[in-house]
Amino acid sequence: MRIPLSWLREYVDLPATETGRDVQAKLVSAGLEVETVEQLGDGLKGPLVVGQVLTIEELEGFKKPIRFCTVDVGAANGTGEPQEIVCGARNFAVGDKVVVVLPGAVLPGDFAIAARKTYGKTSHGMICSSDELGMGDDGTKGIIVLPPETEVGKDAVELLELVDEVLDIAVTANRGDCLSLRGVARETAIAYGLPLRDPALLDVPGPNAYGYPVRVSDPAGCDRFTARTVTGLSPEARSPIWLQRRLQKVGMRPISLAVDVTNYVMMELGQPLHAYDRSQVQGTVGVRRAQQGEKLTTLDGVERVLHAEDLVITDDRGPIGLAGVMGGADTEIADDAGRATADVVIEAAHFDAVSVARTARRHKLSSEASRRFERGVDPQAAAAAAQRTVDLLVLLAGGTAEAGVTEVVAPSAPHTITAPADHPDKVAGVTYGRETVVRRLQQIGCDVYGQDELIVTVPSWRPDLVAANDLAEEVIRLEGYENLPSTLPRPRSGHGLTPRQRLHRRVGRALAGAGYVEALSYPFVGEQVFDQLLLDADDPDREVVKLVNPLNDEEPALRTSLLPGLLGALRRNDGRGTHDLALFETGLVFHPREDRSVAAAPPVDRRPTAEEIAALDATLPDQPRHVAVVLAGAREQAGWWGKGRPAEWADAVEAARAVAREAGAELVVRGGQYGPWHPGRTAELAVVVDGTERVVGHAGELHPRVLKSLGLPDRTSAMELDLDALQAAGNDTPQAPRISTFPMATQDVALVVDVAVPHAEVEAALREGAGELLESIRLFDVYENGAQLGEGKKSLAYALRFRAGDRTLTVDEASAARDAAVALAGERAGAVLRG
Repeated sequence: MRIPLSWLREYVDLPATETGRDVQAKLVSAGLEVETVEQLGDGLKGPLVVGQVLTIEELEGFKKPIRFCTVDVGAANGTGEPQEIVCGARNFAVGDKVVVVLPGAVLPGDFAIAARKTYGKTSHGMICSSDELGMGDDGTKGIIVLPPETEVGKDAVELLELVDEVLDIAVTANRGDCLSLRGVARETAIAYGLPLRDPALLDVPGPNAYGYPVRVSDPAGCDRFTARTVTGLSPEARSPIWLQRRLQKVGMRPISLAVDVTNYVMMELGQPLHAYDRSQVQGTVGVRRAQQGEKLTTLDGVERVLHAEDLVITDDRGPIGLAGVMGGADTEIADDAGRATADVVIEAAHFDAVSVARTARRHKLSSEASRRFERGVDPQAAAAAAQRTVDLLVLLAGGTAEAGVTEVVAPSAPHTITAPADHPDKVAGVTYGRETVVRRLQQIGCDVYGQDELIVTVPSWRPDLVAANDLAEEVIRLEGYENLPSTLPRPRSGHGLTPRQRLHRRVGRALAGAGYVEALSYPFVGEQVFDQLLLDADDPDREVVKLVNPLNDEEPALRTSLLPGLLGALRRNDGRGTHDLALFETGLVFHPREDRSVAAAPPVDRRPTAEEIAALDATLPDQPRHVAVVLAGAREQAGWWGKGRPAEWADAVEAARAVAREAGAELVVRGGQYGPWHPGRTAELAVVVDGTERVVGHAGELHPRVLKSLGLPDRTSAMELDLDALQAAGNDTPQAPRISTFPMATQDVALVVDVAVPHAEVEAALREGAGELLESIRLFDVYENGAQLGEGKKSLAYALRFRAGDRTLTVDEASAARDAAVALAGERAGAVLRG
């Protein structure tokens, strides 16, 4: 909500020295979120005056129409002679009053004005549009044309109220009263301890039998409907400058006098109104639910098919408006360029907030009116808003207010809350005392009775106050959140992070230390991504949990893998010029349970029981935590230290090993084939849990078809692991390193095997055959297709390191362990010692 400070001062006598920043600080302290204070006219410097166009000469020979004008600016230019100005706008004529900026002036944006030669003429100033003066949209898309009675030479800065401060307030959903000058003025008056001039305190005539006929068939949807009629509006009447400027400052565009007046009163009092062209309304105005399939063309020109729950305004023909959302085109008030509207019917009603909100969302039609009704409108303000509208139309358009007043009201009692007088003290931990509590509640408009037990009658403009805690919050915020004491929580001893949380942090630190950057993605996917990832039709990852109300209709399901989100992040970064990428993410994936029962809605009037919570948890999907990485481009940058190297599938495998080390799990790495990975460059990752081997992920280079369908860089690699399964297989108990004082014995072996035999199989056989003396094994050379090896053979060279913890190994002991390792490799993998 935009609040001009000049308008706010009409309701609260703020000190003349108070600036918008000062008011912002006061309102923020009172709990309102004032996001910015806009300085209108900041840097504006005159002379900026009213001028009258005397002559217009059309200049020929240019690509666009250009006019050379002489303008009378009175004595503002110091000579009294007409001012010569070149202008390209077409929406003004000889005799019109316009806004002229003279040489020496500075417009917003530090735009200095000086005499300059253009289009073969010298232009001594400029005829201004609303955009050039920072006024906002006035609907003309051209030069400002002032009323004929405006005095030539008058200061336009003062006339157009160009210098002002506007507070931009982010109004929360529970404070609908602050979507008006009246509501913000009330908060300002409380903050400063000043009286409020309530603009809703008007003399309003009572209802009578002469008003426009109204029938409300759904009092639950509309509990109050006020109708007033104004006749004889002058077709020449236009919104005065002050009215247009106030609408522009709050962010609205002036349209026509009748519409501008209803918008002005809505911003002033917070009560949405609608004006109908009386000549277009046929018969009784009614309020009812729509019939399924009824149609209505709204003011935006869209024909809408109505739902049976939509609340509509009708006449004898059918719907003429969506109640609380938008009026219909059939009864639209004519704008200044259309037919004249002489007689209008003013509607000021109070509609059910839930009904309006559902209708607005159903038709994707948000409006200023629906925004207010959704958050709560003061039902008692309807009659005053109608009267204020009538008064302005009579004053500005020369109309006549008919004596008839229609007011249909559903009986209702004011809302009362009973609360102990010391309840705010207990909530805040501060002793306010009864007097302070009563004073603060009375300031916001409550009637308060009682001593130790207070009976509080809530004001009609605060529908958000429904319980004792709401009253406590009002007292606390008005006394100042900054005055609440700060108390650090005291955690119980012996409690800290869970093992799962500790592993999550260790994995993140390990991957970050290895050069990966964490990327967080949304957990929503579309099912078409499974085809792009080449998953089989019966793959379990295709079984997804679908959302009833997805944020995006194209992504209605919860993810079963982290790869879609991570690959999307990699694609976006690559498309923006960052080609060397290493990203990781840890997060939950979601798998539906076999028993897909629907959870019962938990109670809202009490805390659910342990059994109800357990039943609710039993219907939730399985949510294991996964970790994934993706790589593309260079893994090591080139520089003076070397050529660098590209990221490859082995880096993805090493990332998996690093994660397994943090979990204290022994990872089995072997060749595999699955979904999005390249069939010849994929490692299947497994662990042993309770004596049973379990595949927990894959790593390697992605399939070329996946890269093409997802728009990824060539040779992109990825890894994904089930982190919970790794934790179950591991032991995160810290292990102190054992440092032997005895020397190490190194034995190198080169084994010749078939090309199809994976290195992991050979290494596993060597490790098992070498026995307990083997400390480490490292593959340091691979040689293929040599003439001395034979067709289809390769050579794998390993460095074996042996050490005993209690003695120095002899050459015979180390050689025996090596021979045993080679023998087992020969038995299992067909390995033969090279040479």
